[in-house]
Amino acid sequence: MNGKRHFEPLFWSLFGAGGIVTAMATPVLVLIIGLCVPLGIIPADALSYDRMMAFAGSWFGRLALAGVIILSLWHCVHRIYHSLHDFGFHPGIAVKTLFYGSALVFSIATITMVLLV
Repeated sequence: MNGKRHFEPLFWSLFGAGGIVTAMATPVLVLIIGLCVPLGIIPADALSYDRMMAFAGSWFGRLALAGVIILSLWHCVHRIYHSLHDFGFHPGIAVKTLFYGSALVFSIATITMVLLV
């Protein structure tokens, strides 16, 4: 075994977790915001600004918002990076660093913004 560390398992675990969160949260959000509220099944005041701010201000709301945003972000970055390989492009370490570095920066920005709400 060589002493070199690989971060690929970490990226794959974030990809998997992001895929699950995205697959579970996105259809529910589309159903509620895109169908139930416009059709009057759920009253529009259920998604009022005051209620949404109360949700975003609670510890559960902050955790949920950060989890959905961050895990979806890592899922997208990993999928795009590996899709380049599927299309025959083999980007080097600079592109990999740019992709995953931007995901890290946006994750930190998301945590910061969620904590400021």
